[in-house]
Amino acid sequence: MHKVELQNLYKVFFPSQLAVNMALANADPQEIRKKTGGILAVINANLTINSGEIFVIMGLSGSGKSTLIRCINRLIEPSHGNVLIDGVNSTKLSASDLRDLRRHRVSMVFQNFALLPHKNVLENVEYGLALRKDERTKRREKTLDMLSLVGLADWAEHYPDNLSGGMKQRVGLARALATDSEILIMDEPFSALDPLIRRDLQDELIKLQKQLKKTIIFVTHDFHEAIRIGNRIAIMRHGKVVQCGSPQDIVFSPADEYVKRFSSDIDRSKIVKVSDIMQSVNTANSAEAGGVSIQADQSVAEVFPFLSSTNVIPVLDNEGKVCGALTLPDILNFLASGQIQDIPNFQKLATEALIA
Repeated sequence: MHKVELQNLYKVFFPSQLAVNMALANADPQEIRKKTGGILAVINANLTINSGEIFVIMGLSGSGKSTLIRCINRLIEPSHGNVLIDGVNSTKLSASDLRDLRRHRVSMVFQNFALLPHKNVLENVEYGLALRKDERTKRREKTLDMLSLVGLADWAEHYPDNLSGGMKQRVGLARALATDSEILIMDEPFSALDPLIRRDLQDELIKLQKQLKKTIIFVTHDFHEAIRIGNRIAIMRHGKVVQCGSPQDIVFSPADEYVKRFSSDIDRSKIVKVSDIMQSVNTANSAEAGGVSIQADQSVAEVFPFLSSTNVIPVLDNEGKVCGALTLPDILNFLASGQIQDIPNFQKLATEALIA
């Protein structure tokens, strides 16, 4: 069973039954707007999101991505279709069940931080726990744990006005994590931050996800960010999902010119993972390579410094167990397939392999 599933989801703003019926009949959005005043924001979205993955929804401004995620927790009411969370249709929940869903199972991190200026950092992080009336000692302990997790333990008594943008976003992340929600929705959380801070928080999110294994639905308009953090990516245009797949799927097999343009300046060596091209081996058969090992989820670009024309390097999974091995010829054979041409120092590496 998928953690979240969207089935034939539509959202029409300023709706009427006629507008919804026309949308279901696949009428042109401009015609619907002209005849009914209704504006189609999400059109027949069908997506499945797996437990424990970072699922990225991306597209240009106005593509419908933020509306789509707000339909999941019903901050925006869908006009048609189903949203299943662990098989339960959230569009059918009562008001009390919906409150329970938001307080215990689905948390959200906003682009503009949404911190309460009159509360300090500690009070902001424990706010959700206080709303659901968790016992004071336990919620305070949980809050302090989350502040330590995001590196803000020493800032508990400070107020939002004393924090940088990156620190404010860490507070928002800690607040969402404090509720122990299984699903974390993040709506362009890093887009207002400086590039270096943004990258630091991307690194922090990747590190936290390896530890916490939440189901994260992450919205962005930045393709570099999407491929850096996402296990899978859904690309939207004019309210429709035009392609959904892994970063490799999106980059190497774009559905159309719109998708292709997103990846036009992407270094393909940063997309291909070690797991895509490694040899599967048993632990007993793996080479030691002088004590060097690499991770299955590292990119080809990251592991080049460890490779020579002769060595065989063990590949470790997320639990630190050997799941394969990689050699320079493995990479060169993949390159020979023609899927990827822009790896730095390719000529030098190819020459070394031929000599070996």
